[in-house]
Amino acid sequence: MKELEQYYKVLGLELGASLEEINQAYKDLAFIWHPDRIPKDNQRLLEKAVAKLQELNHAREQLRQIQTKEKSSRQSKSKSPSKPAAPPPTRERPQPTRERPQSTYSQARRPYYSDLSGANLRGADLKEKDLSGRNMAGADLSEADLSDSFLHNVNLEGSNLYRANLFRANLLQANLKQANLREAKLIGADLSGADLREADLRGAKVGSGNRILVKLTGAILTGAILPDGTIHS
Repeated sequence: MKELEQYYKVLGLELGASLEEINQAYKDLAFIWHPDRIPKDNQRLLEKAVAKLQELNHAREQLRQIQTKEKSSRQSKSKSPSKPAAPPPTRERPQPTRERPQSTYSQARRPYYSDLSGANLRGADLKEKDLSGRNMAGADLSEADLSDSFLHNVNLEGSNLYRANLFRANLLQANLKQANLREAKLIGADLSGADLREADLRGAKVGSGNRILVKLTGAILTGAILPDGTIHS
């Protein structure tokens, strides 16, 4: 319980705040603490901002998972049929009945978003979705809205993100090798530790004027085509 209370406290919320309040508090605090807003020559404050953002990400993820599980549990209980009354005892010999096979769907129900490799998600509304750790290799996400989404450690190798909206998306350690990010909106996105080898970023929106507003700490850019058309060596 203390751990749960701490997650709410990190986001400046009261215990039991709604999912909408959690997402809004996260967005407000992430905007304030985003490292790109800190002067580059202030290493101490930069390190503090990175740590704070990681703490905010962890708190939001934990609270979202908890609330999603609780909602799913409530829905399952509300759908469960009441037990029928037991039939009166009878002396007749019961006839043998055949056991009804279980539905294949109920036996092997897969979680939502388990594997999206090669999926057609063109123009999909995935705003604020938690897709962390998913396999989305080769998926078509062109013009999809992924703003404020959580894509930590997601596999997007060879995926099509042409003109996708990745505003403030969390792409920590994401696999974006050979991904098409042409004209994608990346302002405010966190690509720390992401693998962008041979990715195509031509025309991608990464900042305002000469100021880059994308977090690229530890990102791998070997062979990537940068927004201005040059190839990163």
